[in-house]
Amino acid sequence: MDRIHFLRLGILVLLAGGTTAFHYLTPIDLPEYHDIYRRAYYVPIILGGLWYSLRGGVITAIAISILYAPHVVFQWGHHPQVPFGQYLEILLYNLIGFLTGFLSQRGNRERVRAEKALHRLEESYDKLRRQADMILEIEDQLRRADRLSALGELSAGMAHEIRNPLASIRGTAEILQDAIDPADRRHEFAGILIKEVDRLNRVVRDFLDFARPAAPRREPFDLLAALREVLLLTRRQTDKNRVRIELVGEGRVELAGDREQFKQAFLNLILNALQSMPGGGTLTISLESAPEEIRLRFADTGQGIPPESLDKVFNPFFTTRSEGTGLGLAITHRIVQGHGGRIEVASSPGAGTAFTLHLPRPTHS
Repeated sequence: MDRIHFLRLGILVLLAGGTTAFHYLTPIDLPEYHDIYRRAYYVPIILGGLWYSLRGGVITAIAISILYAPHVVFQWGHHPQVPFGQYLEILLYNLIGFLTGFLSQRGNRERVRAEKALHRLEESYDKLRRQADMILEIEDQLRRADRLSALGELSAGMAHEIRNPLASIRGTAEILQDAIDPADRRHEFAGILIKEVDRLNRVVRDFLDFARPAAPRREPFDLLAALREVLLLTRRQTDKNRVRIELVGEGRVELAGDREQFKQAFLNLILNALQSMPGGGTLTISLESAPEEIRLRFADTGQGIPPESLDKVFNPFFTTRSEGTGLGLAITHRIVQGHGGRIEVASSPGAGTAFTLHLPRPTHS
């Protein structure tokens, strides 16, 4: 900005000084040239008004009047044919400088007013956009709440009707398996039956856990200690899947909430990561403690999630695996949201997936 300022001042000085020099160096017996020089003074006057508003136009006009006046008085003053217009020209210089500067100043004010109005419109637009995003998010939560309500009503009527027959089927299959020689293929079929009943029972249990969640207990606990317990439980499976776990975080990080529910959420995220890395890989769990929140990130090097599925991963029963129930991430989302936090997902197909939990810090800390 200073460079432009000095450049403009240099142009004004050059134009005014050069025109004045032509006046004083040109003989008075060449009046047609002096007429041109007098008109040339209007160029720096108008530029001064346009560039520096009213003050610039007036100062430039006064400066040029001071430069031009001695030429009129001393070189043309004794000339018998000097026209009165040369004296009037000085008055016109100041009038043009004033008008140009005044109009430029008013234009600048209108421009500033328009810029402020545009800025207010942009702020209003951003506010409306945020409100629209908030409304869409609330609508999505309401739709999810409606689905949960329907699931809760359905589960209340079906829970015992499903689990009781499953228990009978499993017990009968165990009796049959014990009565069959292990060398007989029917012994293997009975084992498959027991295994599939257990799998179906897990589906029903996950369904009930999601549809009829228990109210979270608000008790302080060590977040990293709870996470290490979950890692200990899953160590055998991680070794089997050739997955390396990296935990970044030390010390005690206190969180207020239901310890068992958070362990369930951590377990769901870890199992989800293991299932996305059937050929092995790395799961990095990093914890960052900020003044107002705690961020816990689970980043794997697995297959990733297609972009069109990212906004559906927390929906109940949505899964990309044939053996999945589609409730693990939905339960995790519900647990985190029930504790006043939020969970975000970022993924690139073939490069892995990262789930980030944003958890509020305890109010007493």
